[in-house]
Amino acid sequence: EVQLQASGGGLVQAGGSLRLSCATSGFTFDDYAIGWFRQAPGKEREGVVCIASDDGSTYYGHSVKGRFTMSSDNAKGTVYLEMNNLKPEDTAVYYCATAPPICPGPSGVEPSGMLRWGKGTQVTVSS
Repeated sequence: EVQLQASGGGLVQAGGSLRLSCATSGFTFDDYAIGWFRQAPGKEREGVVCIASDDGSTYYGHSVKGRFTMSSDNAKGTVYLEMNNLKPEDTAVYYCATAPPICPGPSGVEPSGMLRWGKGTQVTVSS
């Protein structure tokens, strides 16, 4: 069974950094694309970053490009999201999700194309 669990959220001041983790089981990164998404109150779910399994291509959402970095530890089955220079508008619940095997949509971070979702972790950035 495919399972994902995000953790590491918290409260941080604007300009600060935070590192999220997503522990996975039931699949391998060789076969599934995996990404981070977020949803702020009253807003639609937004794509943050996705790594494709077929060629390792990485797609970042426009609003986080240059500030967020996704990495993975295949041996641990864990992916990470390093978030730097955080802004109040980054406040949201962050989710990790997976889809076989490519990142969905022309942007590569289309939430509707992801198939399995984990429970989210809250990130709050104060001004």
